[in-house]
Amino acid sequence: MEKIPMTRAGYDVLDDELKGLKTVERPAVIKAIAEAREHGDLSENAEYHAARERQSFVEGRIKELESILGRAEVIDTAKLSGSVKFGATVALVDEDTGEERTYQIVGEAEADLERGLLNIKSPLARALIGKDEGDSVEVRTPGGAKAYEILSVRYI
Repeated sequence: MEKIPMTRAGYDVLDDELKGLKTVERPAVIKAIAEAREHGDLSENAEYHAARERQSFVEGRIKELESILGRAEVIDTAKLSGSVKFGATVALVDEDTGEERTYQIVGEAEADLERGLLNIKSPLARALIGKDEGDSVEVRTPGGAKAYEILSVRYI
């Protein structure tokens, strides 16, 4: 099985979600199904069908998280240094617009662009890997080529 690189923070977030699903969501869904059954005819019982659908989602997400966490390879980013690699927090400036952005390069399972967590498999992350402060990188995006300058590389 393929290992999934992950930061400690990303692992903890997914582990907390799994615990919440098992200890809060799963029992709540079981209770909702039991209550809906008491209402009689299951074929026309919307509450029952909604609860079963929710149960299917919760159980699927539990299986997904257990698989991810079971294959996770937690990398301590504080022990890393040097050029850009997994776990790096990179400050960039768009060479066309002057807009500055900061991203941390993380594993696929924990990526969230809105929180500045960049998937290591993304075109931007792949372009940044191996580069140093002051380097320029060009990334092909659906909207055309974009050029960025690396302002800083930190490992937190």
